[in-house]
Formats: sequence, C-alpha cells, structure tokens
Amino acid sequence: MRRSQINKACSDALACFARHSWALPPKPRWDVTDFGLGDFDRQGLTAVNLASEPEYCEKLMYARQGQETPCHTHARKKEDIICRAGVLSVSLWPARPDRLLAGFPVLSVNIDGEPVAVVPGSPISLAAGSRVTIIPGVWHSFVAASAECIIGEVSTANDDVNDNYFLDANVGRFPSIDEDEPRAASLVSE
Repeated sequence: MRRSQINKACSDALACFARHSWALPPKPRWDVTDFGLGDFDRQGLTAVNLASEPEYCEKLMYARQGQETPCHTHARKKEDIICRAGVLSVSLWPARPDRLLAGFPVLSVNIDGEPVAVVPGSPISLAAGSRVTIIPGVWHSFVAASAECIIGEVSTANDDVNDNYFLDANVGRFPSIDEDEPRAASLVSE
C-alpha cells in the first residue's frame, strides 16, 4: 500500500468516527491493511486498537461500502463483531467454506445474545447496535453494506500474527508500504 492511501484511510475513519461521536484514545494505534491483495477499495480495513491486553482486546474499525475483510478463522480467539454505525453484512461457515459438503447443517450462532440458525455462507445483515458472537473455528468474512460502516470488535486476546487463518493463501495480514508521503499515523505493524 502507498503511505498516502494509509494516511487517507485514517483521515476518512477519523471523520466518520467524529460524525458518530466516537472519541479515540490519545496516540491511537492504527491498523490499515489491504490484506496484501493490492486492492484496498475492495478488500481492506481500517482499525484502531483501543485495548490490547493478555486477556482481552477491543477494536474500532471503519470500512467503506464494498470493502470486505476476507474469509478467515481463529483457533483461539472468540469475538463479538458489532455494527456501531451503518449496516454490516457478515457471512459465517462452520468449517472451511471450500471443504463443506452439500447440505451441511445450519450453524447456530448468537446474534444479539440469542441463538439463531444460520445457513452457512448466507449473509447476515447487522444494523447499528447489533452484534454476532463468533467462536473459535467458525470461518467468517464481513463487508460494509452501507456507504460507511463503523464496526466494533470485543474479543479474547488478539494475536494477528499466529491466530489468523485466511481462506485465500495470498492474504498477508500486514501490508508492505510504499513511502510516497510522510507518515501521519502510527501503525501497529511498524
């Protein structure tokens, strides 16, 4: 990614957070990625790590319409993905989507704290305030379905290096950076 793309992503996220009265901590730790796929507008995410402790983590994320977080799972992390503003579309699978057999049974997930039967791969639409609980081993992807979307994540300990398993082997968690302008924000990967 170009540093100018990263700076603009942080600026766009800050503006959206301000419009929705989300205050960030001093010296926010930014995480902006195109997942190493080179198409930030299609597969990208802008996040701020609000808390990163040995027992828990909290993130505030921003995506523009159509920006997808690619399909992945975690072996240890349990998380709530929360739509804070806009509309978020989440897809879930009980196993690797490319290895599911036809007629695989529905998946039971908690949406807003209540168990819901979900057909694997069928998008779930989360309006502002709604959340889905994702347990370890459940494959998931999400995409902003509105012009802008603020996404919250509250989870057990976060390990982006050792506990992210992406369906697409080409995905890289942190982007390489082309320094085409001065850095405006500190990234967790730097």
